[in-house]
Amino acid sequence: MNAIAAAILAPYIMVLGIAQDGGYPQAGCVRPDCVAAWKNPLLRRHVASLAIVDPISNQRWIIDATPDFAEQLSMLDSPKLAGILLTHAHIGHYLGLAQLGREVMGTRDVKVYAMPRMRAFLEHNGPWDQLVRLRNIAIEPLEDGREVKLNERITITPMVVPHRDEYSETVGFIVRGPSRSILWLPDIDKWEKWTTPIESVVAHVDIAFVDGTFHDAGELPGRDLSEIPHPLMIETMKRLSAQPAKVRFIHLNQSNPALRDSSIVKPFQVAIERERMRL
Repeated sequence: MNAIAAAILAPYIMVLGIAQDGGYPQAGCVRPDCVAAWKNPLLRRHVASLAIVDPISNQRWIIDATPDFAEQLSMLDSPKLAGILLTHAHIGHYLGLAQLGREVMGTRDVKVYAMPRMRAFLEHNGPWDQLVRLRNIAIEPLEDGREVKLNERITITPMVVPHRDEYSETVGFIVRGPSRSILWLPDIDKWEKWTTPIESVVAHVDIAFVDGTFHDAGELPGRDLSEIPHPLMIETMKRLSAQPAKVRFIHLNQSNPALRDSSIVKPFQVAIERERMRL
């Protein structure tokens, strides 16, 4: 196999969305930039999600089933999914599962990879339990730190991280292919709450997509950020100042100015929707 053929057939990831759970613009937003985005679809951003694709086996997986699931599925070259990997039970990360039910796609045994509390949440709460009963989905169990083979060329490893775990655990995923590994970590509380240093995790992957919900503490006047204690971009950039080329910010809230001007985080980067990267 020559180099061109190898590149074409290599597994890859594709960024399907970079925004926080409500997307951009969010419902009810009447700021001038939101109004402009309502008028111009090119200014909008989908909720954070990642596709994993293997051209040889013709398999596709996505991390999280977001409220933008229908549009994100249309970004792929086929609507057939080999599986969905769930990070946690906040609205931007699992509501898209409803599209698999009898009212829409009526799928059969789509694998949904979930941690124990996430699995129990789906099995014992409507309307998700109906997806299980009707076999629209088949839940595949995950364990913290245990590698799972998606196929012969791709593995994923969930890592439990601290977050507001009202209904489920929260995990990030390390995705490994034949030539590259990536971290996908859309949601976490402050880095210091995690017993694993983020610097160490980033050092052991090729690219790290990390929580960039807020740029700084002044974005949400009147809101108590202790109730939504995501690491600020300015904090993350300070901690990872030795590894800026590896970092892509995702899960940006609509208040985050980097969503409209990514140059403010240079030499770091904001992830780009539809960007592809070889695994």
